[in-house]
Amino acid sequence: MTSLRRTVPALALSASLIAMAGCATTVPGAGDTSDVDAAAPATRVVSTEQGEVTIPADPERIIVLNSNLAGYLFSLDVPVLATLPEEVGEVDPEYPEFWADEATEAGTVILPWSEDGFDFEALLELDPDLIIAGGQGFSAFQAVESYDRLTEVAPTVMVSSSLLTWQEQLDFIADDILDDAAGGAELLAAYDDRVAEVAASITVPELPIAYLITTVDTPYSIPENAALPQALAELGFEPATVIADNPGFETYGTGDSFELSTEQLSTVFTAPSMFVFPFFEGQGPTADDLKSDPLYSSLPAFQNDQVYELPAWVYRADYLKSMAMLDEIEAQFG
Repeated sequence: MTSLRRTVPALALSASLIAMAGCATTVPGAGDTSDVDAAAPATRVVSTEQGEVTIPADPERIIVLNSNLAGYLFSLDVPVLATLPEEVGEVDPEYPEFWADEATEAGTVILPWSEDGFDFEALLELDPDLIIAGGQGFSAFQAVESYDRLTEVAPTVMVSSSLLTWQEQLDFIADDILDDAAGGAELLAAYDDRVAEVAASITVPELPIAYLITTVDTPYSIPENAALPQALAELGFEPATVIADNPGFETYGTGDSFELSTEQLSTVFTAPSMFVFPFFEGQGPTADDLKSDPLYSSLPAFQNDQVYELPAWVYRADYLKSMAMLDEIEAQFG
């Protein structure tokens, strides 16, 4: 896929941002409400694991503290005031290729983000009327830890980590937060139509298929019931039952990965085919690299020459990435 990532400046804590915040359009219910239609509620209530959260009925300055969640808003034609870079501590962050055009048009700010947490001074300067956080990953953990402090900046809605598929996350964001059930349903229908189209146009390899995630030092795999294997199962890629066959493995976080030792590779990866991708793009060996490693080259999928590479972004993909994944699968197997 041609990269559309665009370099954007990290947030500068300056008078210009304060001025920008001051020029924002007044939201319903703020300041003089004499001209506001009395029948239109100024706020709505969203139920979350943290309790009920009162938010603006029509928020205009939304900060999303998870880059992967920001894509849902752009998909629903909702501008994002600011979000995080894709990786913690990223220097000179860029817009992700999947919503670079929308972010450029909206002037979306990429916030400073470190392992120590969020930059609350930056958040306050931007004067948001709604914060959306949570989901999966490190930023979600940080948001849970700093939830009370976030609510002092603006009403904060946490997307539960129990919502493991992009469809569940989209439903919550579109229906509960943005009150746009129709928009969410339209995206779901477009995805389902594309799944049917791709499934009819491809030829799958010998099944079942296993999943190997590479890093610079440690291999990982994905349980068969996790979001990615289940999404590709809809296209005909039956996942290998790695957890059912090896119940002793302990999954991490939200249950969508587990670590392997090199000694366990031959026990887990018995499937005739395999998908391989890195946790982070460019960090970890490629399939070609692994072919020269006896620990991997002896595995059935490598012996069968049925090892297929995917980009790192297929892991925990949102709507936009999931649509792009269908294009990727069609290109490889069509």
